[in-house]
Amino acid sequence: MNDTSWIDAAGAAMWALVERYTGHVSYKRGAKASGLHEDPPVIDCSGWTGLLLSAGMAAANREAGRLLFTDEDAAAVHTWSDRLIENLERRSGAILSGDRITAAELPPYATIGLQQGGGAWATNHPRPRGITHVVQFVHRPGDQDRYVSEAQAMSQPNGLRLIPLSEWIERSHDYLKPDVAWAVAPFTR
Repeated sequence: MNDTSWIDAAGAAMWALVERYTGHVSYKRGAKASGLHEDPPVIDCSGWTGLLLSAGMAAANREAGRLLFTDEDAAAVHTWSDRLIENLERRSGAILSGDRITAAELPPYATIGLQQGGGAWATNHPRPRGITHVVQFVHRPGDQDRYVSEAQAMSQPNGLRLIPLSEWIERSHDYLKPDVAWAVAPFTR
């Protein structure tokens, strides 16, 4: 096993979830992973990102044959969007902001938080950065094409969707500004 096979395993685990659920799950604010068992299945952005990241952490641990990510690391990603980014930044010690969020600058499997407003519901938790939406950067195994996976209600298609990274950056241009967008490397150890 080489030193990086665990990150490939994390990426493959996330991709398996992306393939299984994209296009089949609607968005519902406040719905976490358990919402996937509802009929019809639902989830929100932080629930989806938390599920992807915790599945990636578990796969990384299995591949490495040792504990790279603790139960506390996995629990820290099952929270609301602003806190998720804060917890990952605290663990990794680094964050990328605003216009530095480009295809060339993003770390592998970056998690990206955005201020997208949200109205009164956005005051449900303390949000020091005002992040109300979070997305997950993923790679398709094999060709390593890069995508953003997200649960989205503000644009179509509603629900779980997968967008090529370059297209997502172009669509999100208005949000990729300092003090509006942040990216963290969730698998930094």
